[in-house]
Amino acid sequence: MHASLVGVRMRFRFVTHSRFQALSALATIGSLYWPVMCAAQMVAPTPQSPGIPITPGEATQVQQENWAVHGQSTVTWMLQPAFRAPYSGAQSLSPAANGRETIDATLYAGFRPWPGAEIWINPEVDQGFGLSDTFGVAGYPSGEAYKIGKATPYFLVQRGFLRQTINLGGGTEKIDPDLNQLGGTQTANRLVFTIGKYSVVDIFDTNKYAHDPRNDFLNWSIIDLGSFDYAANAWGYTYGGAIEWYQDWWTVRTGVFDLSAQPNSKGLATNFAQGQFAAELEERHWLRDQPGKLKFLYWLTRGYLGTYLDAIALGEAIGEPPATAGVRSLRTKDGVGLNLEQQIVPDLGVFARAGVSQGTVEEVDFTEINQSISGGVSLTGSRWGRPDDTVGLAGAVNRISHQGKLYLAAGGLGGIIGDGQLPNAGPEQILETYYRVAVLSLAHVAFDYQFINNPAYNRDRGPVSVFTLQLHLQY
Repeated sequence: MHASLVGVRMRFRFVTHSRFQALSALATIGSLYWPVMCAAQMVAPTPQSPGIPITPGEATQVQQENWAVHGQSTVTWMLQPAFRAPYSGAQSLSPAANGRETIDATLYAGFRPWPGAEIWINPEVDQGFGLSDTFGVAGYPSGEAYKIGKATPYFLVQRGFLRQTINLGGGTEKIDPDLNQLGGTQTANRLVFTIGKYSVVDIFDTNKYAHDPRNDFLNWSIIDLGSFDYAANAWGYTYGGAIEWYQDWWTVRTGVFDLSAQPNSKGLATNFAQGQFAAELEERHWLRDQPGKLKFLYWLTRGYLGTYLDAIALGEAIGEPPATAGVRSLRTKDGVGLNLEQQIVPDLGVFARAGVSQGTVEEVDFTEINQSISGGVSLTGSRWGRPDDTVGLAGAVNRISHQGKLYLAAGGLGGIIGDGQLPNAGPEQILETYYRVAVLSLAHVAFDYQFINNPAYNRDRGPVSVFTLQLHLQY
């Protein structure tokens, strides 16, 4: 039995005896769950927490953090009961009852080298596999499981980046200490530059109510825009740079990122001959005195990719199932998306996303979804005396292009789906609900249920139910 590597946040200030007790409990709980079989992890985004407007007098009382260390550990148990499936392929969700567990432990270490700058590094330990080795559903049910699994623990540095904030005036905002964020102040109008290794969805397509599998929903097509084929290696990270301009009620952000060397591969391209450009316009508003945001996203990818029709033609010519890997050349793929978050009252919010991506070209680095729409509600437990609890309900409908259906029907395999045939195609429909219980100030337990109809766009298989229990520790 191996002791777990559980991330611990330690600031460079006096640490009380009670904090040492809390950290000891954190390490003990983590060690109990380390031996279980688990999965390589999907990126859990760490977008900057929003600033809180304060007065000039209050600003003088804010202590600026110059360095900090945070940590988290997450254990996720998933159970998928048996379901109807008259046939299965190489990348199908297994119809037999099965369960998997995932675990990850991450350290967030950062310091301020000069005013306005932050340097962060995120070493992480992962282990194990997702349900059916992360195959079989385009809107995959676990945001804590990604495309690479190992039976033994392995170590990676998932993030290492520099963020520079340049204040441009306006009101002063207080920034609370958080993962990958030092406490201090900033102005409402500002420029933010981020360069290094991180995730595209740390900055783009963020949403207060649905974006973090460790704190809200789990399904890939609910926590992110399903059709957003963002640049990443098999764990969800890449190298790149982004610029954000915050001004009054709007923000413009753009970025350039490195693609994987081949679609869905572990390694990133050795140069930026393959890359992705992303741009997002964010509008902030008030609706009946409640804050909200609306974002418009556009992305353009240039890389060595195959088209579905070329793959089908080659397969027919040689008498083999089609494979996009055999027809790759330098091509472009693009898409657009909308993202809404709206607070209704302080303890209740709603969200929605919708997007479309080019359907003639294979998936690059995320999942086989060309059209997606999702939405839901999030409610804290204030009304029943548990303000730190959260309950959520959401749904998603995912579609693949007509050419993508032809490719799958001919026996082609995508990045994570492929039943070997597709005689009866239909939209993938997903319903998810969860309840997260705050157990301690450092921990919460989540109970999650997902209903998946037409997994991998196949009306002949399913429906599928997935039950999840998750323990998340953070300090």
